[in-house]
Amino acid sequence: MRSVFYAVFFLLCATLTQAGVVAKVDVSEQKMRVYSNGKHLYTWSVSTARKGKWTPRGTWSAKHLSRHHKSSLYNNAPMPYSIFYSGNFAIHGTNNISRLGSPASAGCVRLHPEHAAVLFNMTRNVGLKNMKVVIRD
Repeated sequence: MRSVFYAVFFLLCATLTQAGVVAKVDVSEQKMRVYSNGKHLYTWSVSTARKGKWTPRGTWSAKHLSRHHKSSLYNNAPMPYSIFYSGNFAIHGTNNISRLGSPASAGCVRLHPEHAAVLFNMTRNVGLKNMKVVIRD
């Protein structure tokens, strides 16, 4: 049974890295690796959920983009270059760049604004259905 699990896991990973743009977030490392058509392009520091909050794990397609988004839940906090993937959860830029590389968010995946702009434009170029978000421990 274990060998079947690993075979499916590796097939899924191979498929995802071939699907346009893939942003793989490793919560334990606080890193995002970005792939385009299976080729690794970038590794960036991120901030995921701080203590008492949760960043959901799983795989999603991008749902919608918002260039100048402001949080309706957190005092209109700026969320530039937002890529929403699950409900109110998004990958977005932050002005709190000193915290990148450590848990600091309310659940979203925060990036340096320059990196968020790159990922946002890549997503816009390939289309929402061709951008995958993978978040794991």
